[in-house]
Order: sequence, then structure tokens, then C-alpha cells
Amino acid sequence: MPRRGHVSKREITPDSVYSSKLVTRFINNLMNQGKKSIATGIFYKALEKVVKMNANENALDLFKKSIDAAKPIVEVRSKRIGGANYQVPIEVKPDRAIALAFRWILTYSRARKEKSMSDRLAAEISDILKNTGATMKKRDEVHRMAEANKAFAHYRV
Repeated sequence: MPRRGHVSKREITPDSVYSSKLVTRFINNLMNQGKKSIATGIFYKALEKVVKMNANENALDLFKKSIDAAKPIVEVRSKRIGGANYQVPIEVKPDRAIALAFRWILTYSRARKEKSMSDRLAAEISDILKNTGATMKKRDEVHRMAEANKAFAHYRV
């Protein structure tokens, strides 16, 4: 928290190929050590591979579908009440949901065994579109935790 006023969010410029701010955000998350050109190359190659796997649909639509499928709706937050910690289910704000989906997709695609990062990313995105894979398992696990702790929802912040 800054001492002097509110810090405004920086405006993200849309990417050059799809003119989408969501794509730019994903590329920025994919980027490693400031090497944006490498990250953009990996992302566009991965999207080309996903389009080939999915009967030549629109690449941007497939990407948006995969992000929407991977986004969590609810999550649990730890809250201390009277000496006990409770896992309180809370709805996820849209910005955080997208950030979590990005993080999970990148984490689990980096852990895959394919040869190149574009292959790994393409395989993870196509798994999400098929509703399988580690990212979807993580999302379901988060939803299951929230469902199990529904009794503590009245402690919501």
C-alpha cells in the first residue's frame, strides 16, 4: 500500500497479431527474464499447433475458451477467528481468476515432458479444451475445497 494516494494500473497495449489485451497479458506472464520476443514466438507457435489439433477453428476463440475453462469461480482463503483458522470460500474477482488461470496453465505446461515449450503449451491448452489435464484438475481441486468448506461461508470477509 502506497503512502501517497492511489497507484493507477498501467494500460496494456494489445498484441500485434490478434489485437487482444488478454494475449498480451498471457505473453507477459510467459516471458522469462525480460525476453519478450522469445515469449511471443513460443505463444504464437503454440496457438498454431492448437489450431491444427482442433479442426482449424479461430485461434483467438480457442485461446479464450481455454482461459474461460481454466478460470476458478470460488477459492478458499484462510481466516483467523477466535484462535482457529478457517478455510472460508470466497468468490474470485475476474482479474484474479484470469491471473490464476494463466499461472496454472504456465506452471503445468512447464512441468510437461514435450520437447519444446511451444509443444508443452499447445498440449496443455488442447487438454484444457478437452476438459482434461493438470490445469483442469487444479481448478476442480480448488472448487472441491470451496465446496467442502461451504459451512464456513458465513465468515466471508
